[in-house]
Parts: sequence; C-alpha cells; structure tokens
Amino acid sequence: MKLSFLIQKEFIQMFRNSFLPRLIIIFPVVTVCIIPWVMTMEVKDVKVQVVDNDHSTTSQRLIQRISASDYFVFAGKANSYGEAMQDIGRGITDVILEIPNNYERDLVNGSKPQVLISANASNAIKGAMGSSYLSQIAIGNITPETNEQQLRMTIIDLYNNNLNYKVFMIPALIGTLLMLLCGFLPALNIVGEKEKGTIEQINVTPVSKWEFIFAKLIPYWLVGMLVITLCLLLSWAVYGITSQGNVGLIYALSLLLALFFSGLGLVISNYSDTMQQAVFVMWFFVVVMILMSGMFTPVRSMPIWAQTLDSVNPMHYFMDAIRTVFVRGGGAQSIAVPAMRLGIIAILVDIWAVISYRKNQ
Repeated sequence: MKLSFLIQKEFIQMFRNSFLPRLIIIFPVVTVCIIPWVMTMEVKDVKVQVVDNDHSTTSQRLIQRISASDYFVFAGKANSYGEAMQDIGRGITDVILEIPNNYERDLVNGSKPQVLISANASNAIKGAMGSSYLSQIAIGNITPETNEQQLRMTIIDLYNNNLNYKVFMIPALIGTLLMLLCGFLPALNIVGEKEKGTIEQINVTPVSKWEFIFAKLIPYWLVGMLVITLCLLLSWAVYGITSQGNVGLIYALSLLLALFFSGLGLVISNYSDTMQQAVFVMWFFVVVMILMSGMFTPVRSMPIWAQTLDSVNPMHYFMDAIRTVFVRGGGAQSIAVPAMRLGIIAILVDIWAVISYRKNQ
C-alpha cells in the first residue's frame, strides 16, 4: 500500500516539472526521425577524378560507368597523376583512378591491365569503401565475351534486401533512449532530492529500502515502455520499418535493459553528492558501453582484450538480441543466451543498488 502512494508521489513530482514530460515525448521523436538519416555508415558522394592515359572507347565506357554511379561524384579528368594528387591535397577529390596506356588493347588480347586506384584515407571508412566501390566498377568494365565467361556472380542480401541502414540503426537507438531515460533520470532524481534535502523526509519514515527503490524505478520503467511503443510506431509511420520478430520479445529485452540502467543510475546516485558528479560518472559508463556494444562497429572486429571486456557489457547483449529479433525475425530460443546474461547483470546491479542505499545518508 505504501508503495502505491510512493509511486503516485513520483508521478506527481514528475509532472510538476514542466520540462520533463516534454523531454520524454520530444526526445524519442527527434531521435527516431533525425538520427537514422545522419548516423549511417553508407558512403556516398565520393569525389572521383580520372587520369585517362588510354583515351579509348573502353576507357570512356569505364568513365561513364563511374559518372552514372550513385556512390560517386565525377570530379573530371586530370592531365597527369601528379595533378590529381594535388587536387586530393586541396580536397577537390577523394579517389583517383588512373587508366594505363594500351588498356583497351590489353583487354582485347586477353591480358590483365592494372588500373591504379589511389584513395585519400585520412577518413579511413570513406577511403576504403570508395576504393572498394571503384574497384568493382573497374572489374566489371571488361568486354561482354569475357564478362560472360569469367564473371558469373549472384548476390543475395539476407534479412535486409534493400541494404537500408535505418533497419540496422533503429534497434540501437531504442537501446540508447532506454539508457538515457531509465539511467540518467532516476539518478538525477535522487541526487536532486539529496541537494534539496527532501530525501531526509523519506529517511525518517518506516519506508523500507526496497519500497523506496521500487518507487523510484517503476515510474521510469513505465516511461521506458512508453518510449519503446512510440519508437516502434514512428519506425512504422516514418520509414515503413517494422519488427520481423515478436514485438513482445522487444518489450522483454527493453525491460531487462531498463532494469540494468535504472539500477546503475541508483548505484551512482548512492555514491554521489551532487548532480554534476552523478552526470560525469554516469556519462563515463554510458560512453564506454555504447562504443563497445557493437552499435557502430562489429564486436568481432575489436581486439581480443576488448571482446573480453564486452562479456560484462549489457549493451552488447541487448544490441545482439534486439537486432536478432527486429532485423532477422529470431525467436525466444535464438536470443536466450544474451537475454539470460543481460538479466543476470541487471539483477546483480539492482541488488547492489539496494545494498548501497543507506537511509541515514
């Protein structure tokens, strides 16, 4: 009975803040509607300059293929390789394609002429992807007879046929929103009460630690579920993207992640005396968890020591599980292991939150 009144008190306190209800609605809307457009690893508009030393019909066909590609911006022809390198230094072009002398003749004779591709790798992703796209076009620019005999290839993209990066990012944004709303807000709530002195009024009451902590967490768990619903609706309404798997599994995984981050926020608030201290400590853990979660780069591409550290990163298990459900349409059996590990970490952190809370603080 006391718990229900405490939860009611938290909601009253939440809605008395004119900014917080707006944040809970506006933040997910802005994140889902804007971030997937800008947070993409797909490389486009790579500026390409060509040094054509052959001036043949075949070399012209290669240049036309580059110009027609959606991934490149044709930056014109250079008279020499040195001139093109100067343009890279001035930022006029990103990739140079040098076509050798006798390019067409060697293709007709069955030889393998070498085409030079030079990429500005100061931006490693743009340089690597740009040179990879360009090499595929160069390989495809062979005579029809050779193409038919040597190049028989069929590519099938599973789970994401249109290679839409938004399908990959929306589940990750769900985890980020839960982390911020269910982690930061409870921590700042408690530390704010410490600074105002109102928490002392709770400490002198017969309210148990469990009741106090659940009263602080349950409202933000409900907020988290509301945010998940809003994200799924926006994903369908704005992008036409829906979960390939059971939506109930997404809610279950989201609840486990909310349990962890709300517990982590309470642990940090128990050891913090000011909002500034709580924000800096929370942000430290948040940044590390996000960067190591596999949100942007595959975990298996990380060093061995980083993969070992990821074994205690709940965001890594959440990203793996929710993408399995949302993108691949996996069932409960396919996410059992990461969900179990996420749940164990969440329970341990919540127990720590209860133990570390002191009513005489």
